[in-house]
Amino acid sequence: MPRRAKVSRRIPAPDPVYGSRRVAKFINNLMHDGKKTVAQKVLYQAFNQIEERTRRNPSDIFETAMRNATPMLEVKPRRVGGSTYQVPVEIRGDRRSALAMRWLIQSARKRAGRSMAEKLAAEILDASNGVGATIKKKEDTHRMAEANRAFAHYRF
Repeated sequence: MPRRAKVSRRIPAPDPVYGSRRVAKFINNLMHDGKKTVAQKVLYQAFNQIEERTRRNPSDIFETAMRNATPMLEVKPRRVGGSTYQVPVEIRGDRRSALAMRWLIQSARKRAGRSMAEKLAAEILDASNGVGATIKKKEDTHRMAEANRAFAHYRF
């Protein structure tokens, strides 16, 4: 990180099939060892499976899943007078979507299934319906922030 110059945020080019920057960012997060074409293939296969199961536009279902998985609050540790408090704070917009993508991918990888495309399709469908491991992770995060609301005055 430079000391003086402002770091400009790079915006990924939209993905070639759906023309969405969010889908392109999701592909980048899904990618392992620089194998972007493999990640694209996995996501597009998952979208095809979603379309076969629901007969709806998979990018709309993906957007719904992302909206349902996006957290609003999280807890951050603050050290005050020798003790550490878990202080609830609101999350910035770019971090919200990054957490939602990360949780979706982690939950899909942990699922039992045949291929990553099938696991990802199932997790996206579950998240769009408001169930699944991703939604549970979001609710746990919100519950933790709610439980520690008494320490909100330590926020600075």
